[in-house]
Amino acid sequence: MAYLVFARKYRPGQFDGVIGQAHITRTLANAVSSGRLAHAILFSGPRGTGKTTVARILAKCVNCRNGPTTTPCDQCRSCREITAGNSVDVFEIDGASNNKVENVRELRENAKYMPAQTPYKIYIIDEVHMLSDAAFNALLKILEEPPAHVLFFFATTEPNKIPITILSRCQRHDFRRVEIDAIIDHMEGICSQENLEIDRKALGLIAREADGSIRDALSLMDQIVTCSGGEITEEQITDILGIIDRQIIFDAADALFGRDMEKLLSICGLLYRQGRHLMRFYAELIEHFRNLLVVKMGGSGKALTGVPAHEKQIMEKQVEDISEPWLNQILNTLFEDEWKIRQSVSPRHAMEMTFFKLFQIRPAMSIDELIEKIDNLRQGIAPEQPEQKADAEPQKAEASTAAVEPVETAETEAPASEQDPAQQTPQPVPEDDGPASKMPEPAAPLSNQETWEALKSRIAEKSPALGACLSEGELKKITDDSIEIEILAAGNANLLNRKKSIASLESICGEFFGKPMRVGIDIKEKENSPRRQKKEARHLEEEALNHPLVDAAVKTFNGKIVDIKILPTGGKTK
Repeated sequence: MAYLVFARKYRPGQFDGVIGQAHITRTLANAVSSGRLAHAILFSGPRGTGKTTVARILAKCVNCRNGPTTTPCDQCRSCREITAGNSVDVFEIDGASNNKVENVRELRENAKYMPAQTPYKIYIIDEVHMLSDAAFNALLKILEEPPAHVLFFFATTEPNKIPITILSRCQRHDFRRVEIDAIIDHMEGICSQENLEIDRKALGLIAREADGSIRDALSLMDQIVTCSGGEITEEQITDILGIIDRQIIFDAADALFGRDMEKLLSICGLLYRQGRHLMRFYAELIEHFRNLLVVKMGGSGKALTGVPAHEKQIMEKQVEDISEPWLNQILNTLFEDEWKIRQSVSPRHAMEMTFFKLFQIRPAMSIDELIEKIDNLRQGIAPEQPEQKADAEPQKAEASTAAVEPVETAETEAPASEQDPAQQTPQPVPEDDGPASKMPEPAAPLSNQETWEALKSRIAEKSPALGACLSEGELKKITDDSIEIEILAAGNANLLNRKKSIASLESICGEFFGKPMRVGIDIKEKENSPRRQKKEARHLEEEALNHPLVDAAVKTFNGKIVDIKILPTGGKTK
C-alpha cells in the first residue's frame, strides 16, 4: 500500500476528532439528531481547519446504515465508500476546475434522479467561490428548492467572493484558526502513536509556522520526520523549514532593552548569512513587542498572538523592569518604518537604520515616575545615592527623637483629667534646626484650621504636585492617629486616591505630627455639578413617589403618576 501522509492518515472520521471547531460540530450533531439539517450548508474559514473533513463526516452521518446518527459506524458500505472517496451517491467536486455553467447544468440534471444505495445524494463542492457568475446563476433555482433526496455542502476560504444570492440560500458555519496549544497537543498524540521523539518546544515551532492550520502542521511534521530520521531538535526544525528560532527574537528584544547595538547588529548579520527572510524576522519582532506590551498591561493568554503557554512566563520576566510607554515607543517606531523596509532595495540596512533610531530614543517614563522627578527638580533634590543611605540613618534617628520630645512635654503639662482624646488635636512637630539642647519651648496648641494650613504648607514643600491637589481641600476630621481630608472633584483629584499618593501623604503627616498617621481622602462633587444635580433630582423624585399624600391621592382617584416636575425655590432645586 502507498505511504499515507499524516494529514490523510489521521484525518478525523467522527465529529469528536475534529480539533478546535466544537462550535460547529456541536451544532451539526444537534441538527442531525433533531432532524433539522439544512439542505444547503456553507463551510467557510482558513485553509486546513477541517471544512471538507466535516462535510464528509456529515455525509456519513446522514447516509450511514444506522443513520441519521451523530456517530457513523465507519463499517457499513456507505461509510467506507465515503471515507475512501468513491461513493456513488456522494460527489466531491472541485469548484476551481468545474467552474463553468455547463458543469452546473450537468449537476442539475443528475440531481433529479434518486440515489443508488443511500437515502441522500450529496454534492460537496470545494472552493465554491471559484464558480463563474453564470454557474452561480444556474445553481440558484435548485439550491433554493432542491429535491428531497439532495443535499449541498459547500466549502470555501473566501466567502466574500460568493454572490449574496447564494449566501442567503445557505446555512453558514465559520471555521476558526486552531489555537497553537491545541495543535501542539494534537501533534504530541500523533508522535506517541508513531513512536517519534519530538520536544514540545520543537512542536511549538511547527505549530507557529502552521498559522492555525492542522493540515499544514501535520504536513510540516511529516517533512521534518522524513528529513531527520532520528530524534528531532529545534535546531533541525529551523534548518529544515528555514524559520527563525524563537530564541533569536527574545535575544533581539533583550539587546534593544539593554541598548546593546553590537549584539543586535550581529543578529541581523547572522540571519543575513543564513539566508533567512529579513522581513519575516522584522514581522515576528513586531508581533513579539506587541505581545510584550499585552503582557505588561496585564493581558490574558487569549489576547496573545501565537504564543505557547511556556513562552508567556519568559515574556513576563523580560518586561518586568520595562515601562509601558517605552514598549509603546518601540512598537510604534517598528510599525512606522515597516513600509520603508519593505520597499527598500537593501532591507538589511533599512532595518539597521530603524534600530539606530530606537537606540537614540530615550526610554519613556510612566506618569508616576515623571511626577516624582518633577517634584525633585522643583525642590532641588538630587536622586538618593545608595552609598549615602548608611550615613543618613543616624541623622534620621536623631531628628525623630527630637521631634517626639515636644509633643510628650506638651502632653505632660496638662492634667490627665483635663485631656479628652476625642477633642485633642495632634500638634505639629517643629523642624530640628540645631542640636537638641537648643530646641524651642513647646508652643501653645494650634486650632484645627491653623494645623491644616501648616500641614498644607508642609505638603506643598515636600511634594508640589500633591500640594496643588490639596490647595482647595478642607480638613474634615482629625483624630489622634488619623486625618480625613475633603476635596472637590476635579481633573487632578483622582491623583490623591492612588496608593503611592496616599503613602506619600501618610509619610509627610507622620513627619509633621511626629507619629504614624492614617490619611483618608473624601472626593466631594461640586454643589452645582450636573452629576450632583441629577442625583439630587432623582432623590427628590423618589421622595415624591413615596410620599403618603401622593399615595393616598392616587388610590382615592384611581389615577396614575404621569410626570414629576421639580420646581426651583430660592435659587435652589427642592
